[in-house]
Amino acid sequence: MKILVLTNLFPTPWDPRRGAFNRQQFERLGRRHEVQVLTAVDFRERHGQRSAVEVPGVVAGWFTYFYPPGVGRVLHAVCWGLSLWAQRGRVLRHAGFDCVLASWGYPDAVAAGWVARRLGVPYVVKVHGSDLNVIATHALRRWQIARALRRAGGVVAVSRALAEKAVAIGADPARTEVIYNGVDGKLFAPGSRVEARERLGVPAAVPLVLYVGNLKPAKGCLDLIEAFLWLRETQPQAMLVYVGAGAARDDIKQRASAGAIGSHVRLVGAVDHAALADWFRAANVLCLPSHNEGVPNVVLEAMASGTPVVATRVGGIPEVVPDYAGNLVPAHDPQALCAALQDVLGRPWDAARIACHAAEFRWEDNVDRLERSLCAAVAAAPVRTGNAT
Repeated sequence: MKILVLTNLFPTPWDPRRGAFNRQQFERLGRRHEVQVLTAVDFRERHGQRSAVEVPGVVAGWFTYFYPPGVGRVLHAVCWGLSLWAQRGRVLRHAGFDCVLASWGYPDAVAAGWVARRLGVPYVVKVHGSDLNVIATHALRRWQIARALRRAGGVVAVSRALAEKAVAIGADPARTEVIYNGVDGKLFAPGSRVEARERLGVPAAVPLVLYVGNLKPAKGCLDLIEAFLWLRETQPQAMLVYVGAGAARDDIKQRASAGAIGSHVRLVGAVDHAALADWFRAANVLCLPSHNEGVPNVVLEAMASGTPVVATRVGGIPEVVPDYAGNLVPAHDPQALCAALQDVLGRPWDAARIACHAAEFRWEDNVDRLERSLCAAVAAAPVRTGNAT
């Protein structure tokens, strides 16, 4: 098949680490089919230094997404689609795609459905978490998302909880399936904690709590700093490391300084995906206290490294974290988060068993199922007699 992927979640020259989970999936899909990815780049983000981006097996391109900032969010899908069509429409009309895969519910999937209809091909929507958990709570955007899901040849959700939400919004249950993300087992596997800490410059004996993700309040990174303040009352040598970048960085630093724990909190910024392997091996626990989620890959990758997890009981996280791999707590509850971290740091964990569980999430299985969903959408679509208008 010749597949057009439309998304905002994929590496670009301005953000080469973006959408690592999609990069891994689409690269593998590209080994089987002809895959072209067009990534929406916010017009406000097209500045600064550009980096070379190469994804083997994938033809990657970008277009600038123009929209009225701060107002008119209900119009964002229209702006997304018109931005794409104005910049790439002539080429897309003659490319001969068999189907479109839209990765993210709004505005991406809504606009992609319109593009697919103009091309006269079916489309499949992949939903991830906040696109339904947050964006779809707004009535006018929810209506647009529901319409896109109903018209789709298939809907792929990264968790059961998200699939149920997609169906509740309007997706056809018969064409909706759960496909959990995968883990690169060659990269993320148990290893020497001592050696990993030596490479990272982390003291060998300190209890290390690790956070990996965007630094924004919805990810619970500020809840974590509050929990860590209490944790140090019983774990005075503990260290908290944030791996990631985002708008909450300064708030984290300020709260750490105010609590006189600045020397125990380290913000290392964003790192390449491969560099996460040492951080997972070095950590005693990964903590991800998100307020909403699909199934975050960092949880799967930490478990694949044999590292237990403390996370919030939201989205698809309870579906993938068994009791023997960590503790789950309510969102927005720093005290419960502190208690869970104390428990995890206070008892032994079976790293081999945790890693064995995570090994069930294989990228090859993931791509097998995504491929079948795309093929089914193409097979069920009416025979084309030319591009739609």
